[in-house]
Amino acid sequence: MFGPPASAALIELVGDPVLTLRADLSVLRANPAARDWLGADAAEGWRLLRHAAGARLETWLREAAQAIDAGRAPPGAPPLKLADGQRAQLRLLRERPNWLLHARLSAAEPGEPPLAEWLALSPLPALLADATSGALLRQNPAFAALYSGAPRHLNDLPDLLQALLGWHRGTPLPALAAQRAQDGPLVTEAEFIDPQGQQRWLQARLRLWRHNGRTLLLALLEDQSPQHERDLAHQQLDALMDTAAVGLATFQPEAGWLKAHRKGSPFRTGAKQPGAALGSLQGINRDIVEPASLPEFERLQRALKKGDAVQVRYAVRHPELGRRWLLTRVAPGLLAGGRRSTSVVTLDVTAQAQAENALLLRAESERAVLDSVLVGIVTVGPDGIEWMNRSARRMFGCELEDVRGQPMGVLAPEDDEHAFHAEPGTDVFECRLRGRDGREFWVIGNAVQTPREDGPDGPAYQLTYALLDIDRRRQAEAQSRQAQASLARIIEGAPLAITLHEAQDLRIVKLNQAAAALAGRPEAALLGGRPAQLFGAAQGAQVEADMREALASQAVVQREYQVPAGAATRIWDTRLLHLAGVGGDTPELLLLVASDVTEQRAAEQARLQAAIAQRELLVREVHHRIKNNLQGVAGLLQQIATRRPEVAPVLQEAVGQVQAIAQVYGLQVGASGPLLLKRVFDAIVGSVQRAQGRIITTAAEGGALLDDWSLPEAEAIPIALSLNELLGNALRHGHGAPVRCQLICDQAGVSVEIVNAGRLPEGFALQSVKSGVSGLGLVRALLPRRSAILSLEQAGDDVICRLELIPPSVVHNPGTKASS
Repeated sequence: MFGPPASAALIELVGDPVLTLRADLSVLRANPAARDWLGADAAEGWRLLRHAAGARLETWLREAAQAIDAGRAPPGAPPLKLADGQRAQLRLLRERPNWLLHARLSAAEPGEPPLAEWLALSPLPALLADATSGALLRQNPAFAALYSGAPRHLNDLPDLLQALLGWHRGTPLPALAAQRAQDGPLVTEAEFIDPQGQQRWLQARLRLWRHNGRTLLLALLEDQSPQHERDLAHQQLDALMDTAAVGLATFQPEAGWLKAHRKGSPFRTGAKQPGAALGSLQGINRDIVEPASLPEFERLQRALKKGDAVQVRYAVRHPELGRRWLLTRVAPGLLAGGRRSTSVVTLDVTAQAQAENALLLRAESERAVLDSVLVGIVTVGPDGIEWMNRSARRMFGCELEDVRGQPMGVLAPEDDEHAFHAEPGTDVFECRLRGRDGREFWVIGNAVQTPREDGPDGPAYQLTYALLDIDRRRQAEAQSRQAQASLARIIEGAPLAITLHEAQDLRIVKLNQAAAALAGRPEAALLGGRPAQLFGAAQGAQVEADMREALASQAVVQREYQVPAGAATRIWDTRLLHLAGVGGDTPELLLLVASDVTEQRAAEQARLQAAIAQRELLVREVHHRIKNNLQGVAGLLQQIATRRPEVAPVLQEAVGQVQAIAQVYGLQVGASGPLLLKRVFDAIVGSVQRAQGRIITTAAEGGALLDDWSLPEAEAIPIALSLNELLGNALRHGHGAPVRCQLICDQAGVSVEIVNAGRLPEGFALQSVKSGVSGLGLVRALLPRRSAILSLEQAGDDVICRLELIPPSVVHNPGTKASS
């Protein structure tokens, strides 16, 4: 029909649907016929049509596009059957860069029954109306029964019925008017009262049918009232059964179990097992029935199979609720038409069963509990002793048969004032008893009088005695008193100073003679005092702080205190321990134990000083020998230099280095503390002068600081070698001119300035000097990088070399006080 290219105006005039597609076969434009076919949004309608047609349509579109682009005849399009019974035959044409899709629509297949026949056949209310004018076209008798009269228009129907049909003020509802051919029906619900006054809940399924320029409304109604009533009845019945803990089910041979339990019912335990039914009885399988109740459960199963009436009570072990007692009643019956039915009701009677068992087990449980306690229980009736528990029998050394029917006085000594001979009261008593085996012991107890059942002479009473054997406790108390007395004697005679302090205010509550001797005051004057009265006012605050620490740590705290004793000072080793109270009546205390360790500490100090003196002697001897050996090495090197003139300069430099090291060890021989920097400075200057045969002018500034700055042992030799190299370097390059050397000490550190005549090379940089074994290379290798600063600068005709030393390369002498 179309030949490429087809104009847009021509396509608009075509009566068949024509779509202009992009390269990806999505809709670009649609003519009026295509919009009537696919809806106002033709692009969305084409997408839904492709989705509904599935793979057949997508495969044809792809193969037809490939064939046309290759110049081949495209394959035939698959016939599409539309929702309204129509068929569409498609054809794809090329209009570069787009595509044209032509659809030829055919009417529905003939031979289908007319709509009126379908309406008459439907048992549900059905209606066909003109959606444009609202005229009623067709309706079946079931729909006519919903209203009275003979309306010809939708506006003549009741308002609720109009709303149910999607009709409002002469037009369809927007949701119904926007319905497309591929959409599902619109569902509405409403509560409606029919002409007979019966209340119904109706559900309508609505659809618009557009055909030949005409829009029709199809409506199918369904009465949901029976389902609503059924669901309401089920809900009420389930609520009743859940509230009363009742299981209910009905069995019919033709349909099986008709009613299942709700989720969460205690009678659904076995419902999830394979092959288990969902009825109340099937929810309780054999696995959860108690073994003792299996015979009754089997009888219930036989009655259920035969359809006999039976009532059975049995116990189950529920996985969530535990042990439960159930009562199941099977009631057979006949329904209308002669059909058999069996109703099964299961009731949870656990509370009733537990109450009955409690009445039976109460006496036994009470006797079992009383028989297991450690207190002796004796019950006495009008005729004498009636029962004794195990502890009472063990206490009195007899069995119940030996004293049954006898008064309580048989267990007491011959004493008219004894509690067992007198009328019992409500107070707790403590008395001495004699057992049947002759053993006498002390007990504490009380008696309770309770009424019993009425007898022929009036109400009778029963006495219940509760007796606790305290003989061992009294013996333990006596032993404890003896132990406390012995401990008090030990503390009093101990050579250690022992005091007890209150935990709250640390006041002294008890002390021995050694503690009084420590304080130098009488015992009576110290009771109630503070720790300062023991150790003096200077130590009082520290002692109290240590005591607070001991109270908080719950561990032994050890401290040493120096206590003045006349002109001398005594050292006391003290241990503090928190004594926590036992019970509410025992106060918390702090124990202080101190011993005089003055002589012991003096002996330890003497041993330490002797060890230090011995060590210093050994160190000085080692340094002396090292110095002698180094001087011997220097002498050998000088002899070699004399015999071998060609290597004399090198050996002379090595001799100077060895002499510098020997000077350091020589200074350490007589030193008893750190090595003073001033002494090292003077020794190295003197060594260089002797080796070079030259005079070096020296000066020193710093006052008391000259005797304060010292060299650590690890830095002494590197710094001595550095000074030796710098002085030797100044003499070598000074061309015979005098060399000046100055030592400057201040609070920050030490500076050494060496001035000699000369001139630095052009572009000289100290950083470029490589490390070596002599000269500036050796100095840079030996000096610490972070605490030593070396600089060279030109000042007229002189070169100034400055070496700055700061801690830790130099340290303060601990034997002197640094100047401020």
